[in-house]
Amino acid sequence: MKYYIDLGSSTIKVYRYENSLNLLEEHSIYFKNDFDSEKGISDTNLEELCNYFSEIQSKYGLRYDNTFIYVTGIFRNLSDNKKVEMLKLFNDKFDLHFNIISHGIEAYYLSKAMEHDYNGKKVLIINMGGKTTELVTYLGDKLTGIKTINVGVADVLNIFDRINEEYSGHSVEEIEEFTFNKLKDLNLDNDYDVAIFTGGEERFELLTGFNLVENTLFEDQNHKYMVSLEDYIKGTEKVFKDISLAELYDLMPGNPKWMDGARAGAIIPLSLFKMSGAQWVIPSDLNLINGVINDK
Repeated sequence: MKYYIDLGSSTIKVYRYENSLNLLEEHSIYFKNDFDSEKGISDTNLEELCNYFSEIQSKYGLRYDNTFIYVTGIFRNLSDNKKVEMLKLFNDKFDLHFNIISHGIEAYYLSKAMEHDYNGKKVLIINMGGKTTELVTYLGDKLTGIKTINVGVADVLNIFDRINEEYSGHSVEEIEEFTFNKLKDLNLDNDYDVAIFTGGEERFELLTGFNLVENTLFEDQNHKYMVSLEDYIKGTEKVFKDISLAELYDLMPGNPKWMDGARAGAIIPLSLFKMSGAQWVIPSDLNLINGVINDK
C-alpha cells in the first residue's frame, strides 16, 4: 500500500493506492496569505501544515518508503534557501520528502492522467490551481500540446474581494472581462470539440446541480457526464447569485474551505471554453496524482 499527496497552493489531497487510487481526504490552507518568497509561508500556515501532516502521519502510518508528496503552486516561488528549509523540515520532522515539482512536470503528469482515445475529437484539457493553469490538448488518442499559463484562482480572489460574500458581490461578466484580459496573449485554437475541466469539477457540478447529461462524445468510465456551454454558464450564474456561501460550505462538510475558490475557479475556465470554441464541457475529478499512477 502506498500513499500519494498532492500539496498545492490552497489544498492538500491525500490518496491511497492499492490496485486502484482512492482519495482519502483533503484539507485546505490558504498558503498565499502573507506569503513571501524569502520568508516562506506564514507562521500560522506553517503550523497548520505541520499539525495536519502530524495528524495524517499518525492516522495512515506515512513513512519515507510508502509516501510520495508532489508539491506545486506557490511553493515554486520560494527562494532556493526556503525550498531547502522546507525540504529539511519535512525530512527531520516527518522523515518525508518535500518534493516540489516544476510546471512542466505537473503538466506532463496531467497529460498522463488524461491519456485516452477521444474518438477523433479535438480536446482541450484545463487543470487550474491557485497560481497556474495547465492546458493539455489531444486529437483522438494523440497528445498534441502542453502549455502552462501563469494565472489561477488566486488572481481572481486577489482582485475581486467581494466574490465570497454570501452571494457574490461581483458579477460573472465583470470577472470574465478581467480573465479575458489576462488571457489575451494566449495562442489558442478556436475549433475544439470539447473541453475537459479537471481537479474535482465533476464532484462540484454534481453537488451544485449543474445540468449534467450522459457523455456521448467518447467512452470513458472516468467521465460519465457532460454539460453544454450554455448550461455551464447558467450553473455558474446560479453559484454566484442563488447559492449562498453558507450553502456551498454545507455541501462539503469535510473541507468547506475548498468552496472559497468555487466561484473564482469557474471563470478562468469559462473564458477558455469560449476562446476554444468548445460547446461541450466535461467535468473531471482527475488530477496530477492520477498521472503519476498512470506513468508507472
